[in-house]
Amino acid sequence: MSASDEGNAAAAGYAPHPYVGGRTAVLRALAAWRMRWPGAPRVIVLTGNPGSGRSRLLTGFLMMCDPGYRKQLPLDDLDPATVPPDLPAPAVPSPAGRTAAQLLWLISDHFGLNADHTDDIFTELATREEPVTIVVPDVDQAGPVRAANEPVRVVQDVLKPLAATETVQLLADVPRELAAELAGALPRGQVQIIDLDEAEWADPKGLVLHAETALTPEAGAPELPYTTDPSARRALAEAIAARADGNRLTVQLAVQSLLMQPEGFDPADASLLPGGVGEALDLHARRLGADPQTLRLLLAPLAFAEGEGLPVQLWGALANAVAGRDMSQDLADGMLLAAPFIQPVEASPDEDGDDDEAEASDGDEAADGSGAGPGADDGAGSGPDAGRTLLRLMHPGLAEEIRSALPDTRDAQTKIAMALLEAVPQQDWSKADPYIRDHLAAHTLDAGLLPQLLTDPGLFAHADPVTMRAAIEAVPLEQLGAPARTYLRTAPLLTRSQAPADLRAAFLESAFVEDGLAPYAEALHTLGFTLPWRTLWSVPLVGVRAVTTGSLPPQGGDGATADAAGGPDGTTAAQAPDGTTARVPDGATPGSAQPGGPVPASGATAPRPVAAFLVPEGTPGSRTVPRPDGDDAGGEGRALLVHDLLRPGYVDADPAQVQLPSEQAQAAAPFGLSRGADYLRVWARASQEVVAALLSDTPFTGADLSPDGVLVVATARGVTARQILATPAPATPTVPAQRTGTADSDASDGLEGDHS
Repeated sequence: MSASDEGNAAAAGYAPHPYVGGRTAVLRALAAWRMRWPGAPRVIVLTGNPGSGRSRLLTGFLMMCDPGYRKQLPLDDLDPATVPPDLPAPAVPSPAGRTAAQLLWLISDHFGLNADHTDDIFTELATREEPVTIVVPDVDQAGPVRAANEPVRVVQDVLKPLAATETVQLLADVPRELAAELAGALPRGQVQIIDLDEAEWADPKGLVLHAETALTPEAGAPELPYTTDPSARRALAEAIAARADGNRLTVQLAVQSLLMQPEGFDPADASLLPGGVGEALDLHARRLGADPQTLRLLLAPLAFAEGEGLPVQLWGALANAVAGRDMSQDLADGMLLAAPFIQPVEASPDEDGDDDEAEASDGDEAADGSGAGPGADDGAGSGPDAGRTLLRLMHPGLAEEIRSALPDTRDAQTKIAMALLEAVPQQDWSKADPYIRDHLAAHTLDAGLLPQLLTDPGLFAHADPVTMRAAIEAVPLEQLGAPARTYLRTAPLLTRSQAPADLRAAFLESAFVEDGLAPYAEALHTLGFTLPWRTLWSVPLVGVRAVTTGSLPPQGGDGATADAAGGPDGTTAAQAPDGTTARVPDGATPGSAQPGGPVPASGATAPRPVAAFLVPEGTPGSRTVPRPDGDDAGGEGRALLVHDLLRPGYVDADPAQVQLPSEQAQAAAPFGLSRGADYLRVWARASQEVVAALLSDTPFTGADLSPDGVLVVATARGVTARQILATPAPATPTVPAQRTGTADSDASDGLEGDHS
């Protein structure tokens, strides 16, 4: 299979692929791979220079692999050796904009694998009886943040393990610099590299056909002597293809340029035909009487654009920033100049949503959707700005050319980042353009300034957690400050929950308190978020098995604690049965006491609200309590720690003095609590509306809700108290409202039993 096969196919009278327009040798190799022809490799690595046509070729091949698309193609007219067998469509998980972990979970979802961790995905695939076929296109577009080098992770963490799995038949489109690494992981005979720029796979006749087709009036070309006359059109197509040196992007740019502005073009003058992408830019500018550098400066913001593209309203400010001068007139006069290189795109909902839903990106979380057939589903969220027009360059190779020609790309990114910051009204992230909120971190990462940006809790809450997390993870951990480390610790929860901005702010508020960053937590209460709770305190206490809320009786005038007569129903924390309840992240607030350093109870005239923790015997500061009657089990003893409910600090008190809420107080409480393995819900009894939802990345070990709405949660890492901020409607004073429907799980029970 070589370039000579192109001539043989034409001599046999076969029609070219209607979408690809050639590439017979490559299509034959891919068809043999698909049908598992004897001697065909199990893994094919497709590569080439930017603009070589890899994506178009792969799309054309996948059309013939998909049963639905096959019906629309004239397969009987094509070379039979290029047509793959009629089999179920292969899996086509798209890495565009996704992390390596997201891509893996996309594969897992498509095949319905029973995997809890990413490593399990390869194990599950290896045990399948029938081989699976996977096509991974556009690896160069992987990752939500361009500067984070996600294509490298995709090759190392996804493609290499897939290629090493004997039950996987893999076809991957990767950049040339990564092709050898992927192929080198396999023994000879199992893998083949197809480099579209090598002579073996060249397609000069197909390139001429590509140019000739684009020049026809049927394709939208204006009626000109060299578009309507077949011989003149053919001669021009041959000249364009010869100058382009096999690069389809160069051909496309040359044709678009001359058709959009035919004045000043002489088809007989070969010097007006580009030999590369950069020449296509410069020749177009000179033909229109403009400075090529002006064109490049106009396009530079689009070359650095993240996500789906740059909002139109930001283009001018960023062009001014990169150029270091006012480009408004150049922009006004230069739309025709820039038009051949720009592609408008309607923003998808998740690109411009105010509270966009982020896809799962944690290593052990599943992303939604799976890819199959000619393309893969990228998912979508929702938002008020969905549908507005974005601008992007019409090919990634064009963006690469513009960036590489700048004298200092880091300086350009610094100017872009500063201009984006200046475009935030009153530095209020709730009023910022969604593009700025979601992609400023990516621009500052490329500029080397990201650590300096990571001190704003408002940006943390408003930014898309997928892109923010990807950008922060690309920074060495030692360069990150405490707030950024807290965000990074919380990011898996933010991406997993697909939480809107208010809930992201709530999770971060608790995380800041847990990590001793109370000013950052307090700031989130001043930024206009509607938070479901205020985190009161947190202690990094290991081994808590249950928690309960209660109160200490008033102290006497001499400061001595009154004798414990039990709660209103005669129950004390020390006498309560051993129950297991909830959980939350670790850390301690500034000034919170640590085990072993109890805070003496101060004099008071009213019962003191407290929380009691069931901990292993011997925990510093704890007091051993007797086991319930009839519990003679050996092993670890029982001990309790008493902590103030409303503020940081342990309380030096006998656990037997802790009075538990009466049944009447529990029934009259405005809130109820339900829980699952890794979530809690607080709901208003009167309306049965959920007023707060708490997720965790580790199992809850204890949880209780006091009658006045303080939620105390324990996990393997510590205990945290949150005051529920909702103001529910008063409950009916006669019969307490009951929940309807099926409970999430068993109701939450504290040390004394169910408080909900």
